[in-house]
Amino acid sequence: LFFAFSLTPSLVPRPVVFQGVVSGLSLTLGYAAGRLAQWIWSFLELPSPRPRHRRAAIVVLSASCAAVAVGFLVRATAWQNDLRALMGMDPVEDIRPLTVAGVALGLFALLHTAAWQFRKVALFFAQRLRPVFPRRLALLTGLALTGSLAWTLGNGVIFAWILRTLDASYRQIDAVLHPETAPPDNPLKTGSSASLVRWEDIGRQGRAFVSSGPSAEDLAAFLGTSAMEPLRVYVGLNAAETPRQRARLAVEELRRVGAFAREVLLLVTPTGTGWVDPAALDPLEFLHRGNIASVAVQYSYLPSPLALLSHGGYGVEAARALFEEVYQAWTLLPKEGRPKLYLFGLSLGAQLSDLSFSLYDILGDPIQGALWVGPPFRSPTWRHVTAERDPASPAWLPRFGDGSVVRFMNQWGMAEPPDKPWGPFRILYLQYGSDPFTFFATSAFYREPEWLRGARAPDVLPSLRWYPIVTMVQLAADMAVGAEAAPLGFGHNFSPAHYIDAWIALTEPSGWTPAEIRRLKQHFAAYRR
Repeated sequence: LFFAFSLTPSLVPRPVVFQGVVSGLSLTLGYAAGRLAQWIWSFLELPSPRPRHRRAAIVVLSASCAAVAVGFLVRATAWQNDLRALMGMDPVEDIRPLTVAGVALGLFALLHTAAWQFRKVALFFAQRLRPVFPRRLALLTGLALTGSLAWTLGNGVIFAWILRTLDASYRQIDAVLHPETAPPDNPLKTGSSASLVRWEDIGRQGRAFVSSGPSAEDLAAFLGTSAMEPLRVYVGLNAAETPRQRARLAVEELRRVGAFAREVLLLVTPTGTGWVDPAALDPLEFLHRGNIASVAVQYSYLPSPLALLSHGGYGVEAARALFEEVYQAWTLLPKEGRPKLYLFGLSLGAQLSDLSFSLYDILGDPIQGALWVGPPFRSPTWRHVTAERDPASPAWLPRFGDGSVVRFMNQWGMAEPPDKPWGPFRILYLQYGSDPFTFFATSAFYREPEWLRGARAPDVLPSLRWYPIVTMVQLAADMAVGAEAAPLGFGHNFSPAHYIDAWIALTEPSGWTPAEIRRLKQHFAAYRR
C-alpha cells in the first residue's frame, strides 16, 4: 500500500528513476511499519490468530494489496501528466512502470538486507547482555546500542566523509578559471585591476555575478533615456580568512566604487554555492535605471541543502558579519543622502538573510525592507508569521497582522489589496504553493500539512492527498528535484515576471507605467535558469 501511495502526485513532476527511489523508500518504510507493529504485538504477548485463519488472511490481504499497487502503477502516468498539464509542460507517454517497479524492488532488497544485518548485530548485543539483564530488557538494550552505533557510523563517519569529499570537489570547481570570463576592464567591477578583490579570489559564481547583468548601454537602449552603470560587488571565500574580514573587505569595495552614493543598496545573501539568481537582480537594475549597487559575500561551495547540513552555522556567521558591517557604514551616512537599504535572499539565502539581523538592533534606524524568495521551511520569521497568520487566510498565502510590515505574494499576486499602504519597514515573501523547499515538513510523517487543508494553491493538484509517512518521503524527493523538474513560475524555479512584481511592490520605483512594466516582463520572458 505504501508503494501504491508513493505513485500519487505531489508538488512537482518526478523523473522515472526518482519515482523508483521514492517508491522503494515507501515500500521499505511500509514493510518496516508492518514488521514493527507485528513485533510490538508479539512483544506484548497479545493473542494471535490461529494458523489456518492467519494463512487465509495473508492470501486475501496480499492479493488485495497487489491489485491496488498494480492499479496505482497503471494510473501513475495520468497523475504525472495532470501535474505537468497544470504547470504547462508537455505530457509524457508513460513513466515506464517496469523501470519504476524494478528500481523500487532493488532499493527495497538493499535496505532489507541492511536491516537484517542491523537485526543480527542487535541480537549479538542482546545475547551478550542476557546473563546480566532480563530477556526483554537485554533485547531493548541491544537495539539501543546498535542504533547508536549505526548513527555514529552513518552520521559521524560516512556522512562526514561524503560532505568532505563533496566540499573538496565543489571547491575545485569553484576555483576553475574559464577563458571566456577574463578579468573586467571596467574599474568599477570587482576583480578588475583597480579592485581590492582579486579576480581569482571571487570564485566561479562571483565571476558570473560581476561579469553579467545589464550595462548602462543596455539600460539606455531599453529605457530610451540615459542610465547609470549598475554596481555589483562580490567577495569570494578565498578573498580573506574569516567571515568578518570578508565582510569588511566588501564594505571597502563598496566605498571604492561609490556604492553608498546610489539610490538603492541591495545586500544579497547568495545560495549555498554562492549563486545569485540573475532573474532576481537584472530586473531590479532595470526598474531603478541602474542607480543601484548590490553586494554579496560567499559562505560556502556546496548546494544549499548540503550547505545547510554541513555548516549552516557558518553561513549564519557570514550573513550576520556582512549585515553588521554594511549597516554600520550605512547608519553613519546622512539620512537624507544615503541609499535605501534592502535585503534579498533566495532559498537558503532567504533563511540566512532572515538570521542576519535582529529587529531590536535596527528599530532606532530601520532599513527599508527585505525580499525573501522561496524561504526554506526552517526559516524562523516565516514559520512564526505563517503560524500567527489571519485564520481566514491559507497557509500558502497568509495575511499577517494589518499587512503594514509583512506581506506574502505568489504567481497570482499579493495576499493584501494592492492599494493598501505599507509601513516604512517592509518584509515581502515571494513563494509558490508548489515549492517543496518552503512547504516540506517533518510533521507530514504523521500529520496532514496545513497547506493541504481547505482551498489549495492554484499550482497544487486537487488530487494530491496526504498519506502517513509516504507524503513526507515524496516532499523530500520533491526538494531534490524542485528547481530542475518544474518550469519557471512553479516549484522552486522563480520567474522574472514575479520578481518584477515583487520588487515593484517592495521598492516602489518611480516613473513606470503599466505598459512599460508589461514591456519589461516581455523583455525577460525568454529567460531560462
